[in-house]
Amino acid sequence: MPTLLSLLLQLLALYLLLSMLLLALSLLTTHPLPSFLYRLLASYLALLLCATYGVLASLALLILPPHRSAQWATARAFKHSMAVLTGITFEVLSGQQHLGARPAVFVGNHQTALDVLFLAAIFPRHCSVTAKQSLKRVPFLGWFMALSGTVFIDRADRATALRAFAGAATEMREQRQSVFIFPEGTRSNAEEAKLLPFKKGAFHLAIQAGVPIVPVVAGCYWGVLGMRERRFRAGRIPVVVLPPIPTAHLTPADVEDLTRQTRDAMLDALVRLTNSPRGRHAANPALKPLTTPAPPFLSLEEALAGGEGNSVGGGEGKSTGVGTSVRDDGADGLRQHGHGKEI
Repeated sequence: MPTLLSLLLQLLALYLLLSMLLLALSLLTTHPLPSFLYRLLASYLALLLCATYGVLASLALLILPPHRSAQWATARAFKHSMAVLTGITFEVLSGQQHLGARPAVFVGNHQTALDVLFLAAIFPRHCSVTAKQSLKRVPFLGWFMALSGTVFIDRADRATALRAFAGAATEMREQRQSVFIFPEGTRSNAEEAKLLPFKKGAFHLAIQAGVPIVPVVAGCYWGVLGMRERRFRAGRIPVVVLPPIPTAHLTPADVEDLTRQTRDAMLDALVRLTNSPRGRHAANPALKPLTTPAPPFLSLEEALAGGEGNSVGGGEGKSTGVGTSVRDDGADGLRQHGHGKEI
């Protein structure tokens, strides 16, 4: 055991030494490779340390309820450690109050592996994530996820997946527990503002549990992270949280419409956010990423316009151009034009 511990400490020391060397090189040269490698190593280190912390926190909270706070606490630790080590932050420009919806099904766009940080930055209290079954076997990360109440989905076995969602729906109703899902199901690796087709599991779950859908949209950040280009830079990535979409009076027959309307609203917000002044700095590698924070307390319209004061007052809706209206009061949700009903 002492020999194994000594070996692990030596490997950690070598890892830290290599990271510091790459950090120094990134400061001395304009070549993107040292910066890419340094932030890659720093991200893995932060993930390992925070997952270890998450395992310990989950074990402690098993006897000090509520144990589901472990994911929130670990998310906060990862958010702050990544800000220090890599200089990357996901910044909620508008809709922070909607993250307090409980219980709810939160859905977000999925671009790259950096979305672990996106999730950490916006992760609400009393919330769990869903994950593919294979992650359960990953050391530290898988242990933490299993101990902290992650809903694991076996994509190869539909019956098992349906049972997992049924159990999640029951717990959402009884424990007022929320769930976060990436409905695209896989990373888009997008170089522009786009979404993959949505899978319907999140929307079946929301209707089954009778809880609202809360869409969370991060702007395209290809300018911050481009894996093929070996680009990994510091920067602020803008995020907006759209008003909750109620599902209380919907049935399984409405899943198709609910999926389409949610995706349309998210795609419109993604395009507008990415094309906003703050969004362009995160999306365009030719522009230097922003490091200064955005003004606080922006309305949804101000955030999507880049924080330049294009506010819509009095709860008036503004057409998104995709057959929905976005209201920033969170009370009436999204209204589908031409269908005469709210969802």
